[in-house]
Amino acid sequence: MAWQLGPIRERLDLYEKLMRLDKPIGILLLLWPTLWALWLSAPGKPDWIVLWVFILGTVLMRSAGCVINDYADRDFDRHVERTKERPLTAGKVTTREALVLFALLSLCAFALVVMLGNPLVIWMSVPALFLAASYPFTKRFLAVPQAYLGVAFGFGIPMAYAAQLGEAPAEAWWLLLANVFWAVAYDTEYAMVDRDDDLRIGIKTSAITFGRFDVAAVMLCYAAALAIIAGVGWTRHLGWAFYAGLATAAGIMGWHYTLIRKRERMACFKAFLNNNWVGAAIFAGIVVDFLVSGRSFG
Repeated sequence: MAWQLGPIRERLDLYEKLMRLDKPIGILLLLWPTLWALWLSAPGKPDWIVLWVFILGTVLMRSAGCVINDYADRDFDRHVERTKERPLTAGKVTTREALVLFALLSLCAFALVVMLGNPLVIWMSVPALFLAASYPFTKRFLAVPQAYLGVAFGFGIPMAYAAQLGEAPAEAWWLLLANVFWAVAYDTEYAMVDRDDDLRIGIKTSAITFGRFDVAAVMLCYAAALAIIAGVGWTRHLGWAFYAGLATAAGIMGWHYTLIRKRERMACFKAFLNNNWVGAAIFAGIVVDFLVSGRSFG
């Protein structure tokens, strides 16, 4: 029996790598903005069913996004040192398997949305799926595809507001814009790692487009993201804990400057990974502010 299970385990391991479940940083970068939105729209007391639906949905859609990304980039990835051993590129998983896996993950995510029974959220899931599926192909023609990625990664924000309020107010779209700036910042750091390979194979990235102004662009995008989030907090009359969270995030971003200024590959990759703590700091500030103010119990 054990010998029969061996090939199944090997297949599941390959699917896990294809979905990047072994590298949760992407899930976290999607999850933090969604959690910001869930707490701000609640306020401070999100519906637990909605919360778990969005957490599971984030995992499923990020996994689906990784699968379709590897499908789209399979011919490019074999020329990039960091990606040439990905399961699809290495021929360990077929294109048919990848497309079936993408479809199953997307259907599971859609089923979660349907469970909520909110017509607006169901309709919003259609452009969310389109954004996730189409992003990998934008690297062929968009000068800064990371901005498109920011919309795709952040579309859970207006969906979270819609799930709890029945509408997506202006605040949700401002937060989505902040997420676009944040995504351009951290994914430019990521793109700086692969810049030489991307130039050789002809893929467009923000690191290539910004050129020698890449570091300045990253820091300006960080600043824009923080300014917009601070503006949202100001309109909501949030207090010291919220701004302490933003200050902590700003400090982490400042440290990133010391990592990326020399454009060393591993230092840039470290800065990218460290953005998990940026999102976490902002979320912690929101949660603590609602707790200390007592508004989450009102």
